Amino acid sequence: MASSAQPPAAAGDGGPDGGSLAGGGETFGDRSLSQGLSVLVGLGLCVTMLGLGCAVELGQLGQQLRRPVGLLLALLGQFVAMPLVAFLLAVIFALDEVAAVAVLLCGCCPGGNLSNLMSVLVDGDMNLSIIMTASSTLLALFLMPLCLWIYSRHWINTAVVQLLPLGAVSLTLGSTLLPIGLGVLIRYRHPRAADLLVKISLWSLLVTLVVLFILTGTMLGPDLLAQIPASVYAIAVLMPLAGYALGYGLATVFKMPPHCRRTVSLETGCQNVQLCTAILKLTFSPELIGSMYMFPLLYALFQSAEAGLFVLAYKMYGRDSYKQDTLGEEEDTDISYKKLKEEEVADTSYGTVTTEEHNSIQLEPTQTAL
Repeated sequence: MASSAQPPAAAGDGGPDGGSLAGGGETFGDRSLSQGLSVLVGLGLCVTMLGLGCAVELGQLGQQLRRPVGLLLALLGQFVAMPLVAFLLAVIFALDEVAAVAVLLCGCCPGGNLSNLMSVLVDGDMNLSIIMTASSTLLALFLMPLCLWIYSRHWINTAVVQLLPLGAVSLTLGSTLLPIGLGVLIRYRHPRAADLLVKISLWSLLVTLVVLFILTGTMLGPDLLAQIPASVYAIAVLMPLAGYALGYGLATVFKMPPHCRRTVSLETGCQNVQLCTAILKLTFSPELIGSMYMFPLLYALFQSAEAGLFVLAYKMYGRDSYKQDTLGEEEDTDISYKKLKEEEVADTSYGTVTTEEHNSIQLEPTQTAL
């Protein structure tokens, strides 16, 4: 037990996941920028959760409680499909315990705000997207620690898993409820201010990820980034793809319309990487987690790129069919209106005007039955 309590130091001379990662963790912890990075992570998470709360309307929540399809899809996608995908990829690629914990944390996270932005770009169901994100965030308070406890059993004899701070994870999740509740209140009292805060949160999401990627890469150094195993990069590529595919399949099983399928697909593949980053940064010591702190940022990079390709493919090939469906509905409405107008009979007792020859007009009397 004593020998396994310090896995990074024990592996000081062995391989890319050994001492080099430990050194990276020590350097990462000793840099003066580390404290500022923690503050940035915390603020970014708060702004994101505030924006999520501002996007939720109480009326929508009431509708979802009466017909909880979005809640069910969020449960199946975020806490059944994605944790299982993360676990299987970690086992298939034979990750060490440090990398496996980082992958599992990302896979067990709720949906992120990126999916809301992408749903707009693919003409998705925004109400469904927001409800799924909010539902998975609330469910994560109980289900994320449970999923971590279940799937980390494979690495139970390692120090990282034995020190897995499930209580701290729950505390971090619980702290997100305050900005979400504040956002819901702002939406209820000041809808215009809520719309502005939603836009600010989406932009802050992009800015925060870019800044985190640059600062973390600078603090760890290019040599240590290069020593992240290729299998970790492969998982960062495959995990979002699997999530998008499983989400689309899940929505197909529920026989949802195409625009809802696209929404569920994006919701399932897009994880809340700010939350994952915050948990790794605030609950694990840098010496223990090392350069695997970069995994959620890598995941964010690839999930954004793949979602962008999804949007591009839709704009090129799928948007025309969506427009045709929309125009077809409008034409049906116009035809029905025209038929209704044609069936209307002019009720006049003064007669009708007819033209028999050029420049001749005759007024024919109409017999009115009394």
